Formats: sequence, structure tokens, C-alpha cells
Amino acid sequence: MPWWGWVLVGTLLLAGELFVVEADFYLVFLGFAAVVVGFLDLAGLGGPIWLEWLIYAFVALGSTILFRQRVYEKLRPPGGPVSDSVIGERAVARAAIAPGAHGEAELRGSVWQARNAGTALIAPGGRARVEGVDGLVLILRGEE
Repeated sequence: MPWWGWVLVGTLLLAGELFVVEADFYLVFLGFAAVVVGFLDLAGLGGPIWLEWLIYAFVALGSTILFRQRVYEKLRPPGGPVSDSVIGERAVARAAIAPGAHGEAELRGSVWQARNAGTALIAPGGRARVEGVDGLVLILRGEE
């Protein structure tokens, strides 16, 4: 493949990552590898097609393995824990939740799994205060 073909394919892969698909940051490294091979070929450091493909595979795999996770975490940090934002708010039980039992509650317009940490039944439509979060389960205590 001519040098400009590698650069064109690399540019299309990079653009595909940015504008077309959500590829979880893999196309960037495939595009980067193609551009590297194109510039090596332009500089006269290319070779037979099999060698270009070998260099492409090595650069693509190596850069993906060595850098993807670190770069991806810097560009897309994980969201903060749910518990920071919902503790103290009031949820509404969708059905009765007995003490120590699990059920569903509505909070901020979404339905959540919930556990009654109190000693009293939370009635359907009853309001409960969010005392904590265990993963994606709200820990509730009924308001009396």
C-alpha cells in the first residue's frame, strides 16, 4: 500500500473514533498505527507489504496494550459514587417494604432497588429517607 493509503486509512479510523462510533477508544490506536506506518513508508523506511502489515500489527497491539487503559481513564474518568449525591433525600416506595426486606423505590424520577433498614413497614407510596447506598441499592428508613 502506498504511504498516503496508510495515512488516509489512519485518518479515517481516527475520525471514526471521534465522530461516528463509540468504540471505547480502540480505533484511536489502530488509526495511530496506520499513520505511523504511512510516515515510515514516506521516509523510505517501509519495505515489502508483509513487513508494513507486521509493523502495523506490532504498533497497534503494543500501543493498545500499553496505553489504552491509562489514556481512556484520563479522558473519561469514572463517575462519582452514587452515595455522595442521594443520602438524605426522600424516596417513595412503589410497594410495601417490610423491615429488612428489599423492594423498589422511586427517587429523582428513576426506580431503584431499595432495602428497608428501619423497624417499621414502609407503605406503598410512603416516603422514606435515604440513609446510605450499597452498590445500586438504596438503604431506606421510613418517615413517621
